[in-house]
Amino acid sequence: MTIYSQHPNRGKVQILATFRGPAGVVSSTITSVEDAALARPIVDALNRISSCATVPVSVWDTRDDRHARYPREHLAALTDRTMRADLLEGAHSLWYEQAKALLHEALTDLDEATAVVPPPVGKAIAAELEAEVRGLDAAWTEYSEGVSAPETDSQRSWDFQSPFVAFEGGLEGLSGEDRDRLNRLERDASAEEVRTGVEDMRLLLDAYRQTANDAIVLLSEFSITDDPLGPSRYYLNVEAPRPNGEYGHVDWEVEIGQWDVDLDDPEHEDGTAHGNSVLRCTRSTRPAIAEIVELLNHSGGRQEQLATWAKTSVGEALAGTAFVVTKRFDE
Repeated sequence: MTIYSQHPNRGKVQILATFRGPAGVVSSTITSVEDAALARPIVDALNRISSCATVPVSVWDTRDDRHARYPREHLAALTDRTMRADLLEGAHSLWYEQAKALLHEALTDLDEATAVVPPPVGKAIAAELEAEVRGLDAAWTEYSEGVSAPETDSQRSWDFQSPFVAFEGGLEGLSGEDRDRLNRLERDASAEEVRTGVEDMRLLLDAYRQTANDAIVLLSEFSITDDPLGPSRYYLNVEAPRPNGEYGHVDWEVEIGQWDVDLDDPEHEDGTAHGNSVLRCTRSTRPAIAEIVELLNHSGGRQEQLATWAKTSVGEALAGTAFVVTKRFDE
């Protein structure tokens, strides 16, 4: 419901909260820190928290042609640390559980960012989160039950389906496109399949966060990809089973593939590239998070590593990893 920013002022950096109020858009100072390096991670975490808290209560749950609202129990975690663990539990839906996991990550990052600033700054940030939840609860109650709170200058307005946060294109995982993709992946899946899918999704999110490989991309299609540029044109995909078995994805798979054009070549800049599978490592059971992190760290966004792995024979493990090749596509 709120957008956060930083602004230099008199030798310090102010952290600002901007929201819609009765008189229009309002900005107020939350606190100040010594420099931009301290403000930047706080502002980033606050914006992610605002998005993850606000968006789920601002959109319709349209799975299976329903017209329902998403839960709002996740809001408690903003002000009650004992409720944080609940963000990593439950199986309401793939998208909602992903939003909760992203909220947990943002709150953890805020803890780290405020651990290195003076205690009064941390208290001011905590007070801001309380104001955010209080304002959102009041606005939600007015919208849902018609119970209006007394109007004040500091009141934060909230519009269903038009939240005042930067999430469309601003935070991966919260957009309507992401929601549609995840809804499609659980269509026709049983409750148990959705629950298993949520656990697989959390594993991918944890691996993505823990790896030192900053070249990877986490996709909404239940996969992580490492697709470094280079003449060898190899890429790596780590794919979890789709809850509804879409496209035949019913196992965990690590795939090395190769693009059919040189993506670095300016002559092919506007061309359409097609990926061809080179080998695949298939598992019927969920890998340990350490195994996925180890794989991604070894890959490291390096074409030479993928080219070496691409030569691995069936029955052999990708060097330095626990993933054994189960199929080659050139045999």
